[in-house]
Amino acid sequence: MSTVAEIESALEKLPVEDQRAVAAWLDSRLWPETPAMLAAIDEAERSLAEEGGVPVEDVRRNLRQWITG
Repeated sequence: MSTVAEIESALEKLPVEDQRAVAAWLDSRLWPETPAMLAAIDEAERSLAEEGGVPVEDVRRNLRQWITG
């Protein structure tokens, strides 16, 4: 398979469960854990425990920055 179209076509033929497995694998390759991401998760846990949560608007606004570090 040499083109995106061929890969997409092959993926469409897979059962949904297998498509999800490929998606999870691809996500792990595109968004690997970084020290910054792990620090953000730790901060979110601390904030939730101490302050009762983060407003969803803040999460939406900052998510890309948090996961790309």
